[in-house]
Amino acid sequence: MDFKTDALLLRAADYGENDRMVTLLTAGRGKIGAAMKGVRKAGAKLKFAAQPFCFAEYVLAERGGRYTVTQASLHEGFYEIRSSVNAYYAAACITEMCALIGCEGMPSGPLLVCAVSALEAIESDPDRPDPPLVKFLTEAAALAGYPLSAGDCPVCGKKIAGRRYFDMASGAFNCSACALGVQASESTYEVIRWAQPSQLPERKPAPEGDGFVRALRLLKTYISYQTDAELSALNQYLKL
Repeated sequence: MDFKTDALLLRAADYGENDRMVTLLTAGRGKIGAAMKGVRKAGAKLKFAAQPFCFAEYVLAERGGRYTVTQASLHEGFYEIRSSVNAYYAAACITEMCALIGCEGMPSGPLLVCAVSALEAIESDPDRPDPPLVKFLTEAAALAGYPLSAGDCPVCGKKIAGRRYFDMASGAFNCSACALGVQASESTYEVIRWAQPSQLPERKPAPEGDGFVRALRLLKTYISYQTDAELSALNQYLKL
């Protein structure tokens, strides 16, 4: 049975002499592993569809529970992202996070939209990938069931001022009087607050300063704590 689906390519690995195995994120079926036959040959018509960050309409054939890509129509290749090392690794963080939290057979429309929107934002300003990356990781964590909270202190209910603390177990910032977790800077708090889905960050200017790097370090630790997995691309991005 053949079917069409919009999908974002998350991973690709060479297989055999000319083939490639890919992992796709789809809206209706979540993650799908599929073979792409002959795409490593010179002049292969589907070579574009086996490249990093490809967002396309894929046609897949299913035989015995295995999938093969037979056709593809490009929506966006995000080629400009590959011209910047920082932008490339930021985009790799996005696809790696999708691969980590996406599930086979589980609808993933919001995650797919979030990822494509983040890639579009990175491509539009490849010299400043931090804001869309922080926003994506914060929203993706919420979609995966471990949202971050940067509002009033969830323990005592008071407005957070002065020293702030972040509790890895709850994903919440709290005040100095309650002091649960590790100490966090005000700039980290403000960036996470900006990035939360409920805060509509697209309607507000991004904070200035070093808060984004600090926020990415916090997100790296938090995602690892919640998933027992490391985002290797994020580790590399923070070393750039």
